[in-house]
Amino acid sequence: MKQFFLAGVVLAVMASTSVFAADVKIGYIDMQRALNGSEAGKEAKEQLAARVKKYQDEINVKQEDLRKLKEELEKQGMLLSDSARSAKEKDYQNKLKDFQRFTKDAQDELQGKDEEFTRKILEGMEKVIKEYGQKNGYTFIFVRNESMLFADNKADLTEEVLKLFNLSRKK
Repeated sequence: MKQFFLAGVVLAVMASTSVFAADVKIGYIDMQRALNGSEAGKEAKEQLAARVKKYQDEINVKQEDLRKLKEELEKQGMLLSDSARSAKEKDYQNKLKDFQRFTKDAQDELQGKDEEFTRKILEGMEKVIKEYGQKNGYTFIFVRNESMLFADNKADLTEEVLKLFNLSRKK
């Protein structure tokens, strides 16, 4: 809602100026495409994928241990004394809670890393976009999103900015 209102205000201000067409230069960036296509984005994906694999391997081992413990409990449950069965059930419940805690912590850590990587890339990209816009005389550079009902492909600056962003990281 705010975006439509803001877009309306911007258009009204631009339309009220007599030199609207001559002085206004507008472009947009497809930020998702830029994030996924940047070298930094690809590196971040690789790092996250390595962490996911590490956690998944640990989760698989823990799941297998839990499965074996549960099978053992089911097979021996009737043969064990009440106190022994109770101790095994308690051990199983504790290991299950540890497993659930581990998976939640892993998810939280992965989400935090993803957000950290994304934030760093966006900060660098924003700097490059501002410099590009100033150097090339743009009045506005928008982020492409679902509220943009139409945007001519000629106004798409994603590839140009992406090249500059990748170059800026090499320096």
